Amino acid sequence: MSIKLIIPSYLQPYTDNRESVEVSAKTVGECFDSLVKKHPGINKMLFDDNGKLHSYISIFINREDASHQQLSGTVKDGDEIHVIYIVGGVY
Repeated sequence: MSIKLIIPSYLQPYTDNRESVEVSAKTVGECFDSLVKKHPGINKMLFDDNGKLHSYISIFINREDASHQQLSGTVKDGDEIHVIYIVGGVY
């Protein structure tokens, strides 16, 4: 089963400047585990010290918001996962 993680430009330095990484998994969490195994430096950019996904990260599966599922969301062969940082602030 091949899932493509689309890596935004600001995280590509942690994936050897790759725009995408192919992994095999059944859940979003397994996809992220595989990504971190291949590119350990990205771990701190995705997860806090307790192993939870940072609150400012949104997950999209095939361009559909899947943030509500977090890491438990299921994936299937050919899916694409987009990792997006949420930008916020005070005016």
